[in-house]
Amino acid sequence: MQTTLKIGTRGSPLALAQAHETQARLMAAHKMPADAFEVVVISTSGDRIQDRPLSEAGGKGLFTKEIEEALLAGAIDIAVHSSKDMPTQLPDGLELSAFLPREDARDAFVGKAVKTIAELPRGAKVGSSSLRRQALIRRMRPDLDVVMFRGNVQTRLRKLDEGVAAGTILAYAGLKRLGLEHVATDLMPLEIFPPAPGQGAIGIETRIGDRAAERMLVAIHDVPTGQALACERAFLAALDGSCRTPIAGYAAIDAGKLTFAGLIISPDGTQSHTVELQGAAQDAARIGDEAARTVRAKAGEKFFDGWV
Repeated sequence: MQTTLKIGTRGSPLALAQAHETQARLMAAHKMPADAFEVVVISTSGDRIQDRPLSEAGGKGLFTKEIEEALLAGAIDIAVHSSKDMPTQLPDGLELSAFLPREDARDAFVGKAVKTIAELPRGAKVGSSSLRRQALIRRMRPDLDVVMFRGNVQTRLRKLDEGVAAGTILAYAGLKRLGLEHVATDLMPLEIFPPAPGQGAIGIETRIGDRAAERMLVAIHDVPTGQALACERAFLAALDGSCRTPIAGYAAIDAGKLTFAGLIISPDGTQSHTVELQGAAQDAARIGDEAARTVRAKAGEKFFDGWV
């Protein structure tokens, strides 16, 4: 009988922090000792490719492919992911079974000589590898020079220290999980700088039909986060969202009511369309799909031409 639950994860400090948070919650929920778990580090294509944007290398699946292969092969029992890195289409045989309570979904600006994007001098370099963040920066400050910035949180902060850029944008949730929230010099309001779908949420993937894993995870699953993510992922899926498309979306749950705000924006930041919908949280996926159809109709099919 298997006595160790194997938790698959990427090897970055943030990914490991998320895996250990999952382990700690499972230990507390089931009163299990630490040695009942093994954190298995798996190198992914997204970690290895650092010389070009993910949109050119294959998109979001680059951060999950090898982990999902290990899950399907039985080398690990569950996989812990940053939800915003998850493609909307999962491999056959796998499913997202649980979400931990969502952290702050806002983006954070980290500046070296200034505290905010507004204070940057004309032509200053701002680093980001996210097409969404690049487009939103350009919408706010078209005079800035937005440069490609790959690597984990520590690598990006080191690049700032080296003067590669005057500032960068990072997920505040990631900084908090790493105990680095103090490096954020400004927090971007959700309505001005909306997050990526899934930002701030840890998702746990399992093999379909693995009842033992499901029974363990149900105790740590956060229902409101799961409902919010169902809406955001449906929005993304209906727009065929990937790392190639600048799309933002955020769903909030309050007393069983869901409020969703979505955005599509051109990569140069000059054109954008928004949508806001409300409804019952239990209809989350339908609301996300309807929001996508609404904003696509607003923008017209030509809006998406030339994005890839």
